[in-house]
Amino acid sequence: MSEETGGPAILVLEDGRVFHGRSFGATGETFGEAVFNTGMTGYQETLTDPSYHRQIVAMTAPHIGNTGVNDDDPESGRIWVAGYVVREPARIPSNWRAQRTLDEELRRQGVIGIALRGTRALTRHLRDRGAMRAAISTVETDPKALLARILQQPPMAGSALAAEVSTDAPYEVLPPEGVQTRFHVAAVDLGIKAMTPQRLAERGCRVTVLPATATAEDILALDPDGVFFSNGPGDPATADGPVAAMRGVLDAGKPLFGICFGNQILGRALGLGTYKLTFGHRGVNQPVRDTRTTKVAITSQNHGFAVDAPLDAPFDTPYGRAEVSHVGLNDQVVEGLRLLDRPAFSVQFHPEAAAGPHDAAGLFDEFCDLMSAQPAPAAKQ
Repeated sequence: MSEETGGPAILVLEDGRVFHGRSFGATGETFGEAVFNTGMTGYQETLTDPSYHRQIVAMTAPHIGNTGVNDDDPESGRIWVAGYVVREPARIPSNWRAQRTLDEELRRQGVIGIALRGTRALTRHLRDRGAMRAAISTVETDPKALLARILQQPPMAGSALAAEVSTDAPYEVLPPEGVQTRFHVAAVDLGIKAMTPQRLAERGCRVTVLPATATAEDILALDPDGVFFSNGPGDPATADGPVAAMRGVLDAGKPLFGICFGNQILGRALGLGTYKLTFGHRGVNQPVRDTRTTKVAITSQNHGFAVDAPLDAPFDTPYGRAEVSHVGLNDQVVEGLRLLDRPAFSVQFHPEAAAGPHDAAGLFDEFCDLMSAQPAPAAKQ
């Protein structure tokens, strides 16, 4: 462990399990849901992913911080994780793009972390017992006192968090210089990652990003060629506003694409239920099978909830027939939905995958193909 790592710190889980380590990043006390991420790369993208809002993230890779921190790779304007757990903080960052150390960035943004030898034991515990409320403290020395405060925290189930991470006002992302504008996409920000509208813009989409509170009327007033619903944090069972907005988009027949939280919103819009996974899927190494082609893609994922849908055959919805388009190979969780009678689909994983892998990047092209196939497209500016 780095000699620069700070003083004593403790991690306490809501079932009473205690881990002792050293302070990493800011000092103080923080609460959140303890989860683990299995990615070997992309720690900066993980930290700045709004979907990690109110979560204490434990990294299973043994060395974190090797490439430092830069101002080009963040997926949003700030770090969103509630706390950070690593095994071995890098002593010295080694990358030509590094502008400061990870420890410096955590301190700068007030993010409390802990370095502990037992990240494997922690991961096994969460895998067996499930994600749970937790706290990291560098100031409390009594685990029982900290546990009492943990048990006063709200659980992730039932939490409505999308509006807390969403943009306050609409903004636009334009195609890069030299790329012709082909489509106008309205993107509902439920916790959107910066790379997502960029991937659309690279394909000739002018993207208008709207707040999570956008209604169907707000979206359709833009007369977009297609509508996108983003990833985001919290329990999809609480997202009645986005579900109503999506139903309005489906009623209008607009091409629709959702990822992660957007997949769960589509599930609810189709009348399906959602449920909390025991420990979720978080990392850049999650295998997913396309049910039509049987092709397997390695995907980037970050979700703790899933859609409950029939895996074996198409099913009826208020918007026509639908099917499960992708299935997770580790546990047979629904990883995608596709309407068969309307131009709408969604996936539970992240095809924009800034830190990789990029197996699923073609889904953005599929969305563009849906928009191209619509009759009498509006003229582009």
